[in-house]
Amino acid sequence: MIKASQRRHLVHEIETHFKLDKHVKEAFITIDREVFVPNEFKHLSYKLDALPLAASQWISSPLTVAKMTQHLELKGVDSILELGCGSGYQAAILSSICRRVFTIERIDELLKEAKNKFSHLEINNIFTRFDDGQRGWKQYAPFERILLSATAKKVPDILFEQLAEGGILIAPIEQSKDYHIITRFYKKNGRITSENIEPCLFVPVLNGTQK
Repeated sequence: MIKASQRRHLVHEIETHFKLDKHVKEAFITIDREVFVPNEFKHLSYKLDALPLAASQWISSPLTVAKMTQHLELKGVDSILELGCGSGYQAAILSSICRRVFTIERIDELLKEAKNKFSHLEINNIFTRFDDGQRGWKQYAPFERILLSATAKKVPDILFEQLAEGGILIAPIEQSKDYHIITRFYKKNGRITSENIEPCLFVPVLNGTQK
């Protein structure tokens, strides 16, 4: 019961900065962030801090995960593609809202750890792939939603091709070296439009894979 209370407190902390929709709030109460945090930082699991992972990567702040999740407008969404699985926490949150989550990670060590955590939590609706996420996952396209969990200078056209008609893609877009913007893209009648949401800071998209 202590962890459930800590998760509710985490939701309260998030909501002091950003009001959550009911289904997003429930996802954060359901998924235990501590499982995805490295052992040496477990004591910080319920704080609004980004924390270091292996391979010079980070587990995003819960506030950032909450914003990205809510900006995706997920109510009633069946399938989502996440590019950059990282710790697996964002995918786990998505899995409690969407029927199917497809997540790609370019760093083998991180993906193996994330898969073990999904198995430990008995999450069975997350499908993983070791690859360069910039290629997407054509086999299961089109996706109603696509989320980039790293900053890109530009969204590859192939990802817009794999976005379903009426779909939404969210990505942190680099405007300049130290200025990134969470950007929401819409696909309507085959045409892509976008809107800027707010400044952010993510690790950059990298090419290729890393064993």
